[in-house]
Amino acid sequence: MKIAIVDPGSGNLASVLRALERVIAESGRQAQAVVTTDAAEVRDADRIVLPGQGAFAACRRGLDALPGMVDALQDAVIESGKPFLGICVGMQLMAERGLEHGTTPGLGWIRGEIAPMDPRGPDGAALPLPQMGWNGLELAQPSHPLLEGLRPGLHAYFVHSYALAGGDPAQLLASTTYGGPVAAIVGRDNMAGTQFHVEKSSLVGLRILANFLRWKPETAA
Repeated sequence: MKIAIVDPGSGNLASVLRALERVIAESGRQAQAVVTTDAAEVRDADRIVLPGQGAFAACRRGLDALPGMVDALQDAVIESGKPFLGICVGMQLMAERGLEHGTTPGLGWIRGEIAPMDPRGPDGAALPLPQMGWNGLELAQPSHPLLEGLRPGLHAYFVHSYALAGGDPAQLLASTTYGGPVAAIVGRDNMAGTQFHVEKSSLVGLRILANFLRWKPETAA
């Protein structure tokens, strides 16, 4: 098994690679994770991970700057049904558009847009942004294969000021609460994305990555 970690010019690539190498070693699988900017390597991979951090527009520009990469992702994920995991802004890029630093098209794989958060406490006062730190997960679809072994209330590590708005409830796998509900994990078919950093989320993140290695979506080729 080959896992391609796409490098759009941002993201904790080394941390994601280390986390994947750890779960590969613990699983005893014959698998290799590689960081790549090569569209052909993404097409040839068995599974694809897209990390990202910073601004939506910058990450999309970074992805567009890689020759053939957007087409390779479309071919591998949509046409060939290979398992895909977006992390943080990588998850946000799955949406239809982002509103950070102007309106920027997303990949359009899930419904909704990435809009600025306006979290409020019980007294109506604004909560700090970015939402940064450990927040509990509420599982909307606990039977999803990526959530195997997780229970409600487990914490993951978030750092973001923008979040998915107008999403399809059927595509929400888990949420968190920060001045109201916030999409934490989304997905459909052979793709999923986490708003939080799995590579920084300790045992919860490692469990999700291990589940990702085992995941066999019905649409996968």
